Amino acid sequence: MAADALTAGAEPAANGNNNLPETANGTAAQPSALPDQATVTTAPGLSADEIALYDRQIRLWGAQAQERIRSANILLVSLRALGTEIAKNLTLAGISSLTIIDDDIVTEEDLGAQYFLRQEDVGKARAEAAMPRIQELNPRVTVKTGGGLTDLLNLQDPTYYAPFDCVIACDHDSMTLSMINTAARFASRPFYAAGIHGFYGYIFADLVGHDFVIEREKSNIATPVAPETMTRSVLSVTSKKENNGKNVEIVKKQEIYCPLILANSSPLPPDVLASRRKLKNVPALLPCLRALFEFQRSFGRLPGHTSQDLTHFTTLATDKSRELQLPPETLRSDFLRSFIQNIGAEIMPTAAFVGGRLSEDVINVLGKREQPIQNFALFDGDGLEGRIYSLYSPPPEAMSLLSMGVTSMGDMTSGTMSGLDMANGGMQGSGFDAGVGGSVGAGMAFDAQFGGTQGQMSAGLAQVQQAGASVASASAPAQTQEVVDLE
Repeated sequence: MAADALTAGAEPAANGNNNLPETANGTAAQPSALPDQATVTTAPGLSADEIALYDRQIRLWGAQAQERIRSANILLVSLRALGTEIAKNLTLAGISSLTIIDDDIVTEEDLGAQYFLRQEDVGKARAEAAMPRIQELNPRVTVKTGGGLTDLLNLQDPTYYAPFDCVIACDHDSMTLSMINTAARFASRPFYAAGIHGFYGYIFADLVGHDFVIEREKSNIATPVAPETMTRSVLSVTSKKENNGKNVEIVKKQEIYCPLILANSSPLPPDVLASRRKLKNVPALLPCLRALFEFQRSFGRLPGHTSQDLTHFTTLATDKSRELQLPPETLRSDFLRSFIQNIGAEIMPTAAFVGGRLSEDVINVLGKREQPIQNFALFDGDGLEGRIYSLYSPPPEAMSLLSMGVTSMGDMTSGTMSGLDMANGGMQGSGFDAGVGGSVGAGMAFDAQFGGTQGQMSAGLAQVQQAGASVASASAPAQTQEVVDLE
């Protein structure tokens, strides 16, 4: 029932691979063993009706995860085609509440990409018009509107984001996304940004610091409790024996994240930069998205089809490709032409895939199960491929930790630091305990350095932006690269 509708939006990738998270070099991760498939008839905190309603979901990720999902409050910023898919998926999954920020007026064009709207809704506020039909999907979920984007960005209340267990913003420019990201990070709340442009789309995740569990069949090689990558560490390893006699390993891991404004200027992972084969596999979509963010920041709009805009965007894309140290042949004129033609378009299959994949990750994060996206997922519906890259640069609070003598993930997870017991999650929260609620970790620097008020967070954004500019400058090689000709 609910699970069927959810998984319909998270279909396997079009290239035949499943849509599981991938490692930093863009290769697919291996699936973990599913929990015991025994029939669930009772579960603490869930009523008999809820167990019946969410039976297939409980079989998939367990009653405890479903209980966390049921108590989750989600803030969704924008209800265009992509936001519509996310609202549908999370409502059917059985969250506690969904607050939608979108007071844009419904137009005729909206009717072709947003199935919660009808002809009679033209001229009404988008969230208000769609809310009753979203509510019909699952009466157990509280669906409400939260005003418009301008009101959200002008908030002076630093506690506004605290009640939400996850913040999702769709189809906005990079500076708007960064402002929401900064506010969510200040409150130590997981943040997702996503957008679609015709056949192309992306997902960005900043979970601040997130603990999760992976269950898999135990191998003959012991899993070390140690850092795995720059951002991921194994915190603990236990084991259990299933009813069928299989030995299952329960691995608790932690991922740390950086904000969007840093990720958008971060270099590719070292293992990718060290391999020409991996560099050749990096899609041209990555520098094009960075060029689009830069264009929007400079002009406050999407590029049009004028000769001046096309020339400027092509120059930006070429510069971004050079900063990423990609081979010259990565940025082809035919891809540039296709991407520019797709900018601003909403195609339902792309919205369904990207929205389904993001919703799947949100559910895993709420349930504290499986490897989350780290941190940029790219979707190319034209080339039939999707990849995930870890574009990470240490945020200001991590730099503060380095100045205190923390030189590795092992130090950060040792649990010996006063006020930052990251071995125990380091971030004890309310609502769902996803390792990020009520954090004194990643949000600590924003609170200490920027005065702890929403009105002063622009200073935090400026500091992060300055750090991002330094990262981009340091990662750009000295050689020049010719601008790709679209003709």
